Amino acid sequence: MTVQQAQERLEQLKAVITDSNRRYYVENAPVLSDYEYDQLMYELQAIEAEFPELVTEDSPSRRVGSDLSDKKGNKEFEQFPHRYPMLSLGNTYSLSEIKDFAARASKALGGETFTYSCELKFDGTAICLTYRNGRLLRALTRGDGSIGDDVTRNVRRIANIPEQLKGDGWPEEFEIRGEIYMPYSAFDRLNEEKRKEEETPFANPRNAASGSLKLTDPEEVGRRGLECTLYHLLGENLPFSTHSEALDKAASWGLPVSEHRRICRNIEEIEAYISHWDAQRKFLPFATDGIVIKVNQLNMQRSLGYTAKSPRWAVAYKFKAEQALTPLLSIDYQVGRTGAVTPVANLEPVQLSGTVVKRATLHNPDQMGLLDIHEGDWVYVEKGGEIIPKIVAVELSKRLPGAIKPVFPTHCPVCGTPLVKDEGQAKYFCPNKDHCPPQIKGTLVNFLSRKAMNVFAGEANIEQLYNMGFVRNVADLYDLTENQLLHLEGWKHRMAERFLESLRESVRTTPFERVLFAIGIRFVGEQTAKTLARHFRSIDALKEASREQLLEVEDVGEVIADSILQWFSDASNYEIIERLRKVGLHLAIEQQEGPSSAVLAGKVIVISGTYSISRDEMKALIEQHGGKISSSVSAKTSWLLAGEKAGPEKLKKAESLGIPLLSEELLRAMLATEIPDRNDGNIIPDPAGAPDDNTETQEGIQLTLF
Repeated sequence: MTVQQAQERLEQLKAVITDSNRRYYVENAPVLSDYEYDQLMYELQAIEAEFPELVTEDSPSRRVGSDLSDKKGNKEFEQFPHRYPMLSLGNTYSLSEIKDFAARASKALGGETFTYSCELKFDGTAICLTYRNGRLLRALTRGDGSIGDDVTRNVRRIANIPEQLKGDGWPEEFEIRGEIYMPYSAFDRLNEEKRKEEETPFANPRNAASGSLKLTDPEEVGRRGLECTLYHLLGENLPFSTHSEALDKAASWGLPVSEHRRICRNIEEIEAYISHWDAQRKFLPFATDGIVIKVNQLNMQRSLGYTAKSPRWAVAYKFKAEQALTPLLSIDYQVGRTGAVTPVANLEPVQLSGTVVKRATLHNPDQMGLLDIHEGDWVYVEKGGEIIPKIVAVELSKRLPGAIKPVFPTHCPVCGTPLVKDEGQAKYFCPNKDHCPPQIKGTLVNFLSRKAMNVFAGEANIEQLYNMGFVRNVADLYDLTENQLLHLEGWKHRMAERFLESLRESVRTTPFERVLFAIGIRFVGEQTAKTLARHFRSIDALKEASREQLLEVEDVGEVIADSILQWFSDASNYEIIERLRKVGLHLAIEQQEGPSSAVLAGKVIVISGTYSISRDEMKALIEQHGGKISSSVSAKTSWLLAGEKAGPEKLKKAESLGIPLLSEELLRAMLATEIPDRNDGNIIPDPAGAPDDNTETQEGIQLTLF
């Protein structure tokens, strides 16, 4: 490899690794498996070792990946410096490299005898807790290793992290570090809720834990079922001689320390420990992706010291995720709703992690290049903790002579329009949004979805309407007639009538914020649409907003601002808006600022179960009358609004806290009744001031207490 070739490869590797760090630590949406990432890092380090003159200070090999929140995009978390740098561990997938680690440590320590502390490597997100005088003072994320996000409010909602230590003998102030993770049971429950709400599920428990820890609602964090395991105690003049002694003492103070630790005296015992947990990890109630081996004696840890990125006295052995080897049959290039073109590999069907895998994403041209994939290759497919199968490597020994590299298309594979690539983005896009069929159909599906206009229709119906030429944009939907619908295969009078009534209902009931989300401005999701609607209050004001004015809005960064400006610069989009205006859609917040009544003012209500209207409509109804929605039951909860099939956990928590139940019928009766002043002596019961007896009645309205 020449110096020029090395420079080019380093730049490519640094770009991909840096992007992967952002997706892993900040967005919680990784595109590389741990193994893929580590292989790229090994290659980067090998090139830098061969060409040291090319090493730069910003190289990922010299820096810890950062989970720091963007202060512009998220103002909820303050940032504080770590008292001691919070580094990462060196990784290996080879037992021989564990032997090399032990040999290096022994040599550096002059042949002194020492032991190893072997521990499970929890697959979660790193946390640093500071205790002062036995009380939790602060919780910081890893951040960039030097500073971290303050997530203390959220950590206080994690059940097994004590606010006050028990026993005695703790230092006046110390730090203890560990991992916050989501057990499989909580992960499955959360993803089931997301599927019911038609939201994208988390890919794995690690992403779920990291995303949950950064939520802005601490009560919702508490509901997510996070847990913590701590594994490293730091402080000044700590009275311990070994790492294991420190953790034993931490456990006596009530801190959550893993029960699966083991002291090993030699490589044979380390290998036996690794072998045991490689087989037994599938029976654990949480995800673990390896074993951490540490020199146990603290004075020897200090002697071994640190590199710029990791301690020399510890190493992580990573378990390999389950893989399968199968032939690549072909590559499709799919066009999404936003115009993004994604390469997808078609594979010879193969059994993997309990399912048959036939397709796997290749993400983008950069990833295809890194894999060096060729037509007809045999490829390794991996799922591990991921839901979406990924190709992680090519078996070069099976590559046929003369195999051809696939060429990423320069034009849209559907409509033929030249593709474009945004600066700083890895994906290519088709800009022909008005005439590219998959983009049009994707926009229509999004427009009619439950969280947008909530119209009775599915993707198959949209496909029919598009193929018949009845719709080409969202405004066309409101021009449809029953006669047109009856021309569609399988449509009868009742189905056509329901669809048209659903469209009419969407005009009457869909508020501006959901209309704004429905029209499909790129990067403007449900929450961003709500923020924009409340800030600008009308589509016309949003259209006239400058870039500077858009950037003043919370949660709106440069990418979103530019996307909004680009969308409104297209005259065809505003023509659609004018057609929707004539139909009668709400393109402004018409009601006066504030709730329509104060019946529920100051009340915190948790909803659970099903009602005569959708959960979103019930939330809106409560907020319309001054109430505040909370996602979990706490001492601050005023009522639990219990519908059919209310969650047993919420019911149990409400009972334990003495929180009253409220039925939908009683809620509607309350909203239909003028609430007199308390001094009138004729009031609807308030749980905050309810007497000790079990019921209280006002004009036939009964509030049931536990």
